[in-house]
Amino acid sequence: MPWVPLQGAELPARFLGANACASSGCHGGGGPHQNQFLVWSVKDFHSRRPFATLGSARSHQIGETLQIAEPARDPRCTTCHAPLTEVPDARRGPGLQATEGISCESCHGAAEGWLRTHTRSDLTRADRTAAGLRDLKNLYVRANTCAACHQVVSRELLQAGHPELQFELDGQSVAEPAHWETRTSAPPAQVWFVGQAVALREMSWQLQSEPGKDAKLAARWGALVWLLQKLDGLQPKLPTLAKIPLQPTPEALRLAQVTADALARMGAELAWNDGLTREALARLAHSASDFSGLAEPGEAAARRAERLVLALDRLLGAHNSTAEAPLNLLFRQAQSIPDFAPAPFAATLQQLAEALARQP
Repeated sequence: MPWVPLQGAELPARFLGANACASSGCHGGGGPHQNQFLVWSVKDFHSRRPFATLGSARSHQIGETLQIAEPARDPRCTTCHAPLTEVPDARRGPGLQATEGISCESCHGAAEGWLRTHTRSDLTRADRTAAGLRDLKNLYVRANTCAACHQVVSRELLQAGHPELQFELDGQSVAEPAHWETRTSAPPAQVWFVGQAVALREMSWQLQSEPGKDAKLAARWGALVWLLQKLDGLQPKLPTLAKIPLQPTPEALRLAQVTADALARMGAELAWNDGLTREALARLAHSASDFSGLAEPGEAAARRAERLVLALDRLLGAHNSTAEAPLNLLFRQAQSIPDFAPAPFAATLQQLAEALARQP
């Protein structure tokens, strides 16, 4: 029987709530291929915890600073912590609850159009996507789904005490209890690479969108441009960032936003291999000279070190490297932005590069 779209699919699909996925015959069963709802509801920090956070003392303190009476009802908070709150009435199924936090449909899309058909073996990924099921196997789509809340925090929220965020798609995916088929996942280094490109695009957009100058965000932006410039030419077909200055002028931000988006799209389509991972790791590990000649640390250098250490951590994990000792020291040396000292960091980075060179 050929697949046909849900009748009335020209209307926006409704959100049905996590319980629509929870029956034992679907994703609420005990088997390894039917326990996705159980993994999410019992183990995953996205389940209910984000909404519950809005009732914490810290959230109320931030709310008082911004004159937000109820964080659980204010869009500045619920957009990420309780996104189902913002679903319009016409698209709300009877089982939808904002307290679900980051629920099934937050990531996979409103379920009405695909809930009854998405397990059919005769359907292709294109069929499921046409019915409204978000294609999270596509790294570009996955990164876009996560980046808005894991990268962008408005300046007013940061100034009121909200934690600063660093988007690391691979690291955050590893930290999340897997409710997907890991054997068919993309290489971790590729996941990391696409996530970094999307993070740069989002930071470029934020710096253009928010009035005034945000020195901290500008330094973080410059650090990420610097990092990705180290990987220019990693694969000949990928766009490069070489022409983008490390200071976020309006033209630099526009160019970075467009180039980073293209880099993420094309990076997601690459046939990634171990050779690309090794080359990326080698380039970043051999960047001691960028720190050894600095007379004064400054925020720019400290932010580069911060971003570099996170990158090395993900790439070393993907490479199955045993260079843990210098990496752990690099983490400690880059931990405090005000106390960052470039010379010792450069020396440890050189040790890491030498350790990698000795490995087969």
